[in-house]
Amino acid sequence: MDKLKLEYAMKKKGISIKMLCQVLGISRSAYYRKVNSITEFTRAEIQTIINYVGLDTPMGIFFSDKVS
Repeated sequence: MDKLKLEYAMKKKGISIKMLCQVLGISRSAYYRKVNSITEFTRAEIQTIINYVGLDTPMGIFFSDKVS
């Protein structure tokens, strides 16, 4: 999870963390746990973020481009 890339994409679209949390139906503390990799986003949450923020792909933000 690349928190900075997600927040950059959100800022480009004028989307605040508060707005995203409302769309996802989660608290700010839950959001921060997820972006700091304490817990994980569900597939449904990732899809909602992709649609709401207008991302072309979740790669690079939610998934690593490298395969080890």
